[in-house]
Amino acid sequence: MQIAILLYDKFTALDAVGPYQTLSALPDVEAVFVAEEAGPVLDDCRSLSVVARPLAEAMRPDLVVVPGGPGPDTGNETLLDWLRTVDTATTWTTSVCTGSLLLAAAGLLEGRRATTHWLMMEELERLGARPTGERVVFDGKYVTGAGVSAGIDMGLTLAGRIAGDELAQTVQLMIEYDPQPPYDAGSPEKAPAALVERMRSGV
Repeated sequence: MQIAILLYDKFTALDAVGPYQTLSALPDVEAVFVAEEAGPVLDDCRSLSVVARPLAEAMRPDLVVVPGGPGPDTGNETLLDWLRTVDTATTWTTSVCTGSLLLAAAGLLEGRRATTHWLMMEELERLGARPTGERVVFDGKYVTGAGVSAGIDMGLTLAGRIAGDELAQTVQLMIEYDPQPPYDAGSPEKAPAALVERMRSGV
C-alpha cells in the first residue's frame, strides 16, 4: 500500500506527521511525501522542512493524506488536478484540518459530510461540503479530520478500519497517545469566550 502525503508551502507539520506516524505502522506500507516540486518544503512556522518527491512519482497511491495550513491555496490547479487524478484510484482520500478545503476545491467533497478546523467551517461549506463538528468524519472513502491534532485520531481510526482494532491499539500504545491536556480549551465550546472571539477576529 502506498500512502502519499501532499505537502505545499506553509503546511502545518503535525497535520502531516500525525497521520504519517499512525498510518506508517500498517503492514506493507510505503509512505511518501509529495509536492509540486521535489525537495524541501517549509512548514508554516518556517523552521521545519520535509523533503518531498515530485507529484509524478505518486500517481496511483492507495491512500492520500492532505494536511492543512493557515491558508492552503485552493486555486492551485496543479495540486487540484493531481488530487482529482489520483482520487479516481484511491481506496481512501483523507485530510486533516484545512486540508479538506483543498479536497473540496477539487470537487471531491461536493455534498459530502466533512470537517475542518473550527475557524474554517463556513469556507468548507462555501466550497460545497456539508460541514460537521465531529472530530473524524467518514463519508464513503473520504475521511476528514478536524484541526491539527485530530490527524492523530484520524490516522488511528483509519488504521483500525484497514487492519483491525488490535493493530490500531498497538500503534496507540507504541506512541503513548494518552491525552491528558493541562487545559480544557481545545474546542470553541470549551475555551473561554473571549479567547474564541479573539481568534475569530484574527487578533
